[in-house]
Amino acid sequence: MNRLLGKVAVVTGAGRGIGREIALSMAAEGARIVVNDLGGNTDGTGTGKIADEVVEEIRNAGGEAVSHTQSIAEVSGGRSLFQTAIDAFGSMDILVNNAGILRDKTLFKMEEEDWDAVIAVHLKGHYCCTRPFAQYIRETNRTNCRIINFSSVSGLFGNFGQANYGAAKAGIAGFSRVVALELAKYGCTVNTISPGALTRMTIPLREARGEEVANEDLQVGGPQHIAPVVTWLASEAASAISAQILHVARGTVSIMQQPALLKSYKKGSGIWSQDELDTCIPRLYEAKQNADVAVREGAKPVLID
Repeated sequence: MNRLLGKVAVVTGAGRGIGREIALSMAAEGARIVVNDLGGNTDGTGTGKIADEVVEEIRNAGGEAVSHTQSIAEVSGGRSLFQTAIDAFGSMDILVNNAGILRDKTLFKMEEEDWDAVIAVHLKGHYCCTRPFAQYIRETNRTNCRIINFSSVSGLFGNFGQANYGAAKAGIAGFSRVVALELAKYGCTVNTISPGALTRMTIPLREARGEEVANEDLQVGGPQHIAPVVTWLASEAASAISAQILHVARGTVSIMQQPALLKSYKKGSGIWSQDELDTCIPRLYEAKQNADVAVREGAKPVLID
């Protein structure tokens, strides 16, 4: 308890699902919370006041929280979100960029508005919320802050029918690596979560495949399993960990491999000939396949009791 005592945390998309669980977890550890949620549908349409419900829940448990219901897909929304933290609590220490929507279609059927809406909420939303916080960190020389961003296996591995979502989530991983470099001098860590959880966004995907989601599935695979890892990354215990991607799902936490050179060939002089590439690139691909086997073997979970 009290790992985040005295800290001010902003959590986007915190009205339901993963975001709500993170807000409750951080509040339980002593953080004062800004609960952001537009209160819309999973496709980004509509509005509601569900953020206020989470605020009331935190306050009833003895914590401190305020709500913010503007869209974070716009620069003005990101600025007002930051200002809400400053006005309510006088400072800001933690940003969790969790808000998201889905508009799943194959590329053949995906219209421009489907692409733009998903990119705006996910990728641009991370920019809109992170930039004013980063400026605050630099201008006030505020140290030991935390930013936790949300990517997805849809972008890191790929997933059929989610070109918009996958592109945004892959972009967030790259965005996080750069921001981690830019804020390192202030002791601010920037990490990324790749979550796997049953929420109102993901349950319909399983049901569309003909799979039933029972209560026991929610117990072992619900968003409550993501929140403790995010809270830990926001704590002092995680001060030395930055620019990493953690995959969290169903009681398992994993660290993900990031882009790295595995094997190289170099020309002594001149440019590559097609015959030389006939030899080199298949060998490179073979090295990649061998590395993939080793990574899969090393990623098998170790049981912790």
